[in-house]
Amino acid sequence: MNINFELYKVFYYVAKHLSFSEAASDLYISQSAVSQAVKQLETSLGCRLFVRTTKQVSLTQEGERLFSHIEQAFHIIKTGERAVRQIRSLQEGEIKIGASDTICKYYLLPYLRQFIQRYPNIKLKIINRTSPVCLELLKKGAVDLAAVNLPACLPENFTVHRRTAIRDVFIAGPAFERLRGQTLSLTDLACYPLLMLEKNTVTRHFFDELLATGGVTITPEVELGSVDLLIELTKIGLGLSFVAEEYVATEVERGEIFILDVAAPIPYRYRGIVSNRHIPLPLAAQKFIEML
Repeated sequence: MNINFELYKVFYYVAKHLSFSEAASDLYISQSAVSQAVKQLETSLGCRLFVRTTKQVSLTQEGERLFSHIEQAFHIIKTGERAVRQIRSLQEGEIKIGASDTICKYYLLPYLRQFIQRYPNIKLKIINRTSPVCLELLKKGAVDLAAVNLPACLPENFTVHRRTAIRDVFIAGPAFERLRGQTLSLTDLACYPLLMLEKNTVTRHFFDELLATGGVTITPEVELGSVDLLIELTKIGLGLSFVAEEYVATEVERGEIFILDVAAPIPYRYRGIVSNRHIPLPLAAQKFIEML
């Protein structure tokens, strides 16, 4: 099969921007040349890839399917280019790490600091997303590593390089001082306002599974995307919350919040640094893993 990679390159940029003019600008060719390349590819594949109107461009179902593969291929090519540049030394290069703001703050920071001190010429690019989104980026090759809260089931194409346990706790502020020292059931907790992370997070999924195991249904008073904000709202008495114990160590020591005694056992969950075994790791990313 003769593959015209230039046609797929044009397709990638049009699909990425959903714009023929922006693709032409990125590729330094005319918009007419972009249109001709797309038409040629559509003829070759025997299907339409784009729906084009005067106001917008959108992908057809076939176009969406093709883009999911082509996007991954382009990320792999870029990773290969970076790997070649870094073969001889670590005097230049880049690592792209996907991580949530919480994992960056409470877990990655010491390693990032150590790495940039040792390899000052390597660029560190942090893609700030939730753990599920970071794993999707890793699957596509958009990041080299993902520092995530590990889901119960991880796809076989992922490798976990470092796995650490996380202990979750229920916390309260001074407004709920009456609960200190009491042993509470999950049903008891359902009587109080609960502040929780949004549903699209591994932590929230773990929390919902914990409640389901105990046969308890809770509708959170507030749902947020930030653990730090959950802690702050707990401190001022807006409700109880559920977070990793290590994230509130300072606040507990200061007496700003306290950990509730809960009768139900809360299983440990895990955090890890993950790579895609189908995509070669750049040398700089390998060195970062060695430091963990």
